[in-house]
Order: sequence, then C-alpha cells, then structure tokens
Amino acid sequence: MGYHNLQQCVEDLDRHGELIRIAQPIDANLEAATIQRRVVAAGGPALLFSNVVGCKFPMVSNLFGTMDRVRLMFRDGLRAVKQLIELRSQPKNLLKRPWQCLGIPRSALTMLPLQVKRGAILANQTTLSNLPQLKSWPQDGGPFVTLPQVYSEDIHAPGLGRSNLGMYRVQLAGESYAADKEVGLHYQIHRSIGVHHAAAIRAGKPFRVNIFVGGPPSMSVAAVMPLPEGMSELTFAGALGRRRVRMIRRPGELPIHADTDFCITGVVEPSRLAPEGPFGDHLGYYSLAHPFPVLRVEHVFHRTGAIWPFTVVGRPPQEDTLLGQLIHEITGPLIPEVLPGVHGVHAVDAAGVHPLLLAFGSERYMPFLEVDHPQELLTQANAILGQGQLSLAKFLLIAAKQDAPDLDLHDEHAFLCHVLQRAAWSRDLHFHTHTTVDTLDYSGAGLNEGSKVVIAAVGPPRYRLATSVPADLQLPDGFCSPRVVMPGVLAIEGPPCPAPSFDHDLSVQARTSARDEVAKSMHRFTSSFNESSSINNFRWVVVVDDSQFLAESLRNFLWATFTRTNPASDLYGIDSFTTDKHWGCRGALVIDARIKPHHAPLLDEDPEIARRVDALAAPGGPLHGII
Repeated sequence: MGYHNLQQCVEDLDRHGELIRIAQPIDANLEAATIQRRVVAAGGPALLFSNVVGCKFPMVSNLFGTMDRVRLMFRDGLRAVKQLIELRSQPKNLLKRPWQCLGIPRSALTMLPLQVKRGAILANQTTLSNLPQLKSWPQDGGPFVTLPQVYSEDIHAPGLGRSNLGMYRVQLAGESYAADKEVGLHYQIHRSIGVHHAAAIRAGKPFRVNIFVGGPPSMSVAAVMPLPEGMSELTFAGALGRRRVRMIRRPGELPIHADTDFCITGVVEPSRLAPEGPFGDHLGYYSLAHPFPVLRVEHVFHRTGAIWPFTVVGRPPQEDTLLGQLIHEITGPLIPEVLPGVHGVHAVDAAGVHPLLLAFGSERYMPFLEVDHPQELLTQANAILGQGQLSLAKFLLIAAKQDAPDLDLHDEHAFLCHVLQRAAWSRDLHFHTHTTVDTLDYSGAGLNEGSKVVIAAVGPPRYRLATSVPADLQLPDGFCSPRVVMPGVLAIEGPPCPAPSFDHDLSVQARTSARDEVAKSMHRFTSSFNESSSINNFRWVVVVDDSQFLAESLRNFLWATFTRTNPASDLYGIDSFTTDKHWGCRGALVIDARIKPHHAPLLDEDPEIARRVDALAAPGGPLHGII
C-alpha cells in the first residue's frame, strides 16, 4: 500500500492496535525520552504524545520499536525491496521463476523521484524555538532532532539522482548557536554528506542543506541505509514506500520533500564551526562537545497537522536496534557479492554495533594442502575493514565457515566459544594501529582515532575453555574478585584508573602520564604469571572495575568490554613477545576494559523524571500494563 505521509502511518498503526495516544501533558525535556526508553524495553507500541508541554505540535515515537510493527508498516514494500536485491545478487533464481518478476517493473518505477511544483510542506512557516525541544539525557547540550533526514547534493553534479539523504543528528539550540537562526550539524566519518561538504569547500561555493523531519517512515529507513556512494537514498525510499518520492524544486535552492512534516532549510557557514554536544549516544555514553558545522537557518516549514517523530538512543538495545536488524535483513544477501568469500557479517548490537564485528569467511587457498592457520580469512578481513561503515569495527573476529557450517553467526556466545577454541594468540592477532574508528567511540587516542585488531580462527578446536576459577589462582595486589563470564573468559577487578576527566582534549602530556599509569598496573598484572600459570586455562582475562557486573550477563560483558577497549593500547598478554613486528602472547590474552581518564561519561536518567514516568505506569495511568 505505502503511506503518503506520517499521518496515514499513525492512523494505520492505531487501527492495528500498534499505537497508544497519550493525552496527559508530557514534557519534551527528558520526560518523553524516558517514556520512550521504558516502552522500547517492554516491547510496547508506538506512542503519540498529543499534549506536549509548551508546544503545539504532537510528537510520535517508537515507530520502529518491534520487528512486527516494522513489517506491518512495510508489508508491501519490504517484499518488493527484497525481490530487487535478489534480482541483483542471484538473477538466475528469478529467471527460473519468471512469475516472480511481474512486480519488478512497478518497483523500478517507484524508485524514480518525482519533481513537483507544490506540496503540503509549504503550507506554514514557524521558528526553531516553536519546534519540540526534545532532550533525551540530563547532560545533553540542548534539544536535538533525533530522526532527521538531512538532504544535500554534490555541487559538481547537482540533482536528485546523486543526492544524499542521511540521518545526522541536529542540535536545535544551545550556547553555541544564535537562537532561532542557527543549528548544529553533526556528521561522522564515512558519511556521504562529508563528500558533498568537502566539494563545496574546495569550490568556494555555498553548501546548502535541507533537514526533513517526518513524512512516510520509508524516508527515515532510507536515511540510515548503507547504500553505495553516489546512489540516492530517494530511490530506496520509493521502493520501500511503494510510491515515488515527491520533491519540490525551488529556484536557487535545494529540493524539499513535498510530503514531509517539517523542513529546515539553510546554508552551512563555510568558516564557522561551533561546539556541538554533549549528546547521549548509542554506545551508552555521552559523545562530548566537539567543533562541527553550523547551519544558518533560512526557513522552517511545516505542513498542516504536522507530527514530530523522534527516537532515543542509549546503551543497546534501543529502537535503533530494530532498524539495524531491518538493515541486515535487507542487505545481508548482498554481502557475498560485495565481499567475495565472505558468507556473512554481524555487527554486535550489545557491544554498540561498531566496536565488535563477527564474520564468516572461506578458506580456499591451496585446497590440496592441509593448512592449519588463517590465510584467505586475512584477505577477507582486510576487505571487510575497507568496506564503508564496516571499516569502523575495532574488533573483527572472523572464522572459516567450513569448520562449523551450522553455527549461527548471530549466536554471539557460540561464535565466541568457536573462536576461543581455535585462535592462537601467538599467531592470530593482527593489529591496525593509528587508524580511524567511530566518531562516537572514546576508547582511543582522540576524535576518530584508535586502532583495530583482527582475530582469525580456522581448523579444529585446539583449546579447552575453562569454566571455573582455578583453586591455586593468586592475584597480585590490587586485583581481586575473579569471576567466570562464559567458558574461556575470566573477569577480574583491577585497581581503579585515574579519575575520569571527561575531557577528550587532554594535553599530550596529561594523556601520556595517565596512560603510563594505567599501563604500569597492567604490566604488573601480566608479569605476575608465566606460560604455565593456571590463569592460562582461560583464553581471555578481562580486567574491569566491576567483575560481578560483567559476569551477570553476556550483554553486560559485550558492552563493557568492547566499548571501553582500544585494541592497540588495551590488549596485553601473559608471556608476550614481538617478532618481526608481530605481537603475540603464549598465555592468556588480557583485556583492560576499565574506565580510563579520557573515556566519556556513562548515561544515567534523572531520578525525578524517572519517578514521574513510574507514576504514569500506575493503575489508571496511560502506561499501565505497558511498562
């Protein structure tokens, strides 16, 4: 069917019992976001806040909060998109079943954006301060747009066909911005808007940006899809939404999505950067304030009856977890085509997505020889780390598919056990140092700076995975409370690192001093053991601030370990060595996952707001029986 606009989507979800309307006054400052987090955790419905304190616009959230709801919204378009992907990845299959090709011409037509002269979006204008001032976490630097669709074009090849639509957060207000005149535009590395922006800077031309909020939900999904550079997200939105995306072309300005709810238009100031943030982000920490581009706002349009959609990010799982599942469902079949020999990849949501990537590859080099160490897997690992957003992975664990054909890549516990039984720390650790990592990851040396490690595993099991703490284990002073996390993994509490400063721009001297102090404690730990020590019954030893927290669940282990670790500086080993510039160890691999001085602060809710939301869930409240 496909929705013309967001209003149709809301009404459809309401008819199917997938939405509740909350008429009580709800504050966009922390309260709406707290409600959203609770409802997502409970697997609850979409939420329409019709009475937003101090704002005339209603707000809607949790549209993508369950896969059942996602499949309901895209019940026609999802099948069409999958069919188009199958046609590309396995054309022979469709030729064997030609009757399944009958809908492809229509799908192809919906992918063509349609230029129009008018649309509902131009009916009204307002100001930034009249928009919902959504603040999700107490230390956020101001209100943010959390479901924006940021539209830009290449100044050298303008037009809808080479445009970019991305979901880059927008700060609506704060100390850095002139009220009602400027907004902060945050985008990370490996984003196509950066290519457009760089081209405009080189040419000395104005860089125009339009920010759409709302409209058919297919536009939000398109904005987060990892499409090839140069391919317009508008084409994907049309196929998923089952109707052509209508764009209003205005002389001298960028096109405006005719069916969106809100549109902020403006020009990025060429020489103006301002601190954007902090912002509670999807890794479970605040991303700190850093200089980012500023958009000088020219117009704020909205349609009659406009609804403001929003989401909330934080420690996974959140609503964006479901968007990630949808992306994998759609793009997964293309992996073998894009990355020959790779059977699948899995960005682990519990670890913050980018910090930990699991993959199945192939070992096909010299099949006439029995080789017991990774070869082709390393070639495929390099290909994965050279592919778009997959390149942001810090830890890439890759195994040969033929060693366990029935192993589920998304069963993180089983996959980790498979790797720990096979990978030799003396040989199978391959580091990439002084490279780029996710902009939101503060475990490294600076903004966008960090390291990566590839752990490759091939062949039959070589190691037994311990499941109990050795009776003779003696820990050096300051280390205590050993607990088994899972087979082969031991958590140990270490001495606290120097107090966090929450300043990622520490001086080189201060950073070096703090790092040296952290390293000393780890070298003291590893030097207390040798190759024959019983601690080596465990393949991974994770040094943390709270071992009980790590051992409570696989989710806790994945999050705390991989979001707090920079491979090149935080991996140590018992009986370690360096040969031909290759680092390895003969005993256990030791991971320092303590909170370091340069790490960003953890997210935490405001207690008073939490109590107000609890009251909404009491008998007679609008959230009773939902959270």
